[in-house]
This record gives sequence, structure tokens and C-alpha cells, in this order.
Amino acid sequence: MIEKSFRMTFFLKARKKSTEELRHIFLRLTVNGETREISTKLDWSKKRWASKTGMATGTKEDALRLNAFLDSIKIKVMQARLQLMEKGKDVTVDALRNLLLGESEENQHLLQIFKRHNAHMESLVGSEFAPGTLERYKTSFDHTKAYIKWKYGKDDIEIGKLDFEFISDYEYWFKSVRKCSHNTTVKYLANMKKIVLDCVKRGWIPRDPFMNYKLVKKEVYREALTEEELERISKKVFPTERLNQIRDIFIFSCYTGLAYIDVKNLGKQQLITGFDGERWLVTHRQKTNTPTRLPLLPQALRIIEKYENHPVTEVTGKVLPTPSNQKTNAYLKEIADLCGINKELTFHIARHTFATTVTLANGVPLETVSKMLGHKSLTQTQHYAKILDNKVSEEMKALKEILNTKSTEGKRPGIRKPRF
Repeated sequence: MIEKSFRMTFFLKARKKSTEELRHIFLRLTVNGETREISTKLDWSKKRWASKTGMATGTKEDALRLNAFLDSIKIKVMQARLQLMEKGKDVTVDALRNLLLGESEENQHLLQIFKRHNAHMESLVGSEFAPGTLERYKTSFDHTKAYIKWKYGKDDIEIGKLDFEFISDYEYWFKSVRKCSHNTTVKYLANMKKIVLDCVKRGWIPRDPFMNYKLVKKEVYREALTEEELERISKKVFPTERLNQIRDIFIFSCYTGLAYIDVKNLGKQQLITGFDGERWLVTHRQKTNTPTRLPLLPQALRIIEKYENHPVTEVTGKVLPTPSNQKTNAYLKEIADLCGINKELTFHIARHTFATTVTLANGVPLETVSKMLGHKSLTQTQHYAKILDNKVSEEMKALKEILNTKSTEGKRPGIRKPRF
């Protein structure tokens, strides 16, 4: 990119929630119409500032000292500009900013970048990211740190060393040293890829080391309860109130498709009367922040009514008194044993049960199920349809009847079979 225009100036920016005369001093860089602002970490009075020149006014010693410092910054900008030209690199506003802040590719290290990424993500938890997403990236950071120590014997490496070998050995490390499954390994490599692509976009790496590396997850069979197993759990009377309560919360998820965290966070204000006069559930999935809207089935409504005046729900305003995920899954194992179900019963099976046994198996279209589950694309929902052998059997039986009927009609007297 050829540099056609270049400009730099200093300006004052007001402090947040402050009525003081002091303002922050910023440097504004403009190259080919692109602008970036850099804080000088200094403050100055707006009464002693000339906006036209971008300098302090007066002849007092503090003003002269400040202007000398700002001049030194200008010199550093011009040196950075010259450095880019001598190396044959494009003079862009981001390249200048990176050099000035010591963020050029020569100074960048992988874990430093990863740490900044996670800090940025942490500041956006609740608005753009879920807490679970941040935890996954923090875990990925720890894995990357351990891998670098294992492979290079260092605490960090320059991002210029990221290549296909780094990625390939990283996969081997996960599977051999960490004993991770293939899909878990792919998940962590995908987190790393996000960091790497950000470096590529910023021009810190000339090419993407993942370019010829395929991140493909193996298809996993998603277990769900059968209609008979769901009925068995629903009707079972357990010896303790604790187990009955966990069963009810689990069954509620089986008939709504909500994940554990969405059930736990579900507030009474999210239950509304829909346009059809029926009770609806309106929420957002915490994992993806996608909306979920669905009419409540009678089984779910009965559970809501059962806990409407429960001491916990009255205090918290939540729909159900949901304990921690760890406790819930531990109690579900007890429930599976008492019901004679030979499956590893976890809360997530309830979501799979809603998708398959409750909806798809009863003729609800895939597109409708996808919307109720809060999936971003139909592809996420399609894997549920693949495991419905009973549905395939029913459709094939119907097809056989149609074909048999056609065959019988063709054999009736007076009806000739067509000649080909």
C-alpha cells in the first residue's frame, strides 16, 4: 500500500465522569484516511492548550517540558515511518502504532498476545462473551504455556516461529502427553487458530500456519432417553425430596430443551402469554446468546406450577430451585440407578432427549426444532436427526405400504402394466 497522505497531531480528550479541567493527551495518527489514537498517559489543562497547534501554551517550565516530550514522540513517529520504508513494508496506521507501542512482529511473543486476548475477552464477559467461553480460553492459554515449555524449553516464543510444525506437534502433544481425545484436541487447536488469525490480520505473521491444516471433528453419537425411559423417570417416586426435585428439573429440560445454565438462570419474568394465548418461554442461550422462544408443553407447565411457591424460587425469582451442575449430575447418577437405566445420565442428555424423543420423533420439523433449541444454523441440529432409527423405520414402513398398494393395483383385472 502506497502512502498517499500522512498526518499526526496531539489533542485533549475528556476524562470519563469528571468535571475537572484536566484532560488526557492523545496522539492521533492518520495514514491514507485511516486513523488511530494513542494515549500518551499524560494529562493537561484545557485552559493551557492550543487546539490548532496541538501543544501546550505559555512559557512556564511545565509547558516547555511537556512540549519537548511531545516533540520527542513526533520524532519517534518519523523514525518508525522511516523504519517501515527501509524494510520495504507498507506504511499503515496500524504498522506505525505497533512499532510505537512495541507491538511489531520482532517484539511479539505468543503467550503475551494470548494473555492480552483473554484480558480483552474478560472485559466483555456478559455483553459479548459467556463466562464459560473465557474459561475455555484461559485453559487453552495454560495448555499452550505447558506445550511451549515441553517443546522449546522456554517460557514463551516469538510469533515468527509459528509454522505448520508448531501446529502439528501441538496436536501430537495433546493426544500423547495430555491424553486428550481427537475432538477435545480440535477444540483447543481452534482456540489457538483464533489467536493466530488475529496475528495474521495485524501483519505480525506473513502467512497462516493453519492454512493446510484441517480441523475436523469426528462425529459423536449423542445419547438420548427413549420414550419408555423418559416415562419411567417421570413416574418414579424417589425416597428423598432431593432426588424428586432433581428429577423434576431434569424432566423440565427434557420438555423444553434448555441447557443446565439456562434452566438455572430462567426467571419468572421470562414466562409470558404468547400471541396464541398459551404460556411461552422466552430467553437467550447463555452459550451463544441466541434467542429461544417456545410454547410450554403440559409436562413442563406442571413442573413450573409445582415450584411456583417454593421458598427458593420466591426469594430468587427463578422458575426452578436448581442446585450446582456438579451436584445435579451426581444426583442424576443415583436416579439412573434407581430407575434401572444403563446410561450415563447427565443433564445434557435432557437437551438431546428434547431434540430427538420429544420433538423430531413425533414429527416436529427439523427447522422448528432448530429454532426452539436456539441453534445458529440448521447444521447444528441435523446430527440429532441421524440417530432416529425408529423414525427411519416408520418412514420406510409407510413407503412399503405405498409401493405394495401400487403393486396390487397393477395386478387387478383390466389394468395393464405399462410397457417400457
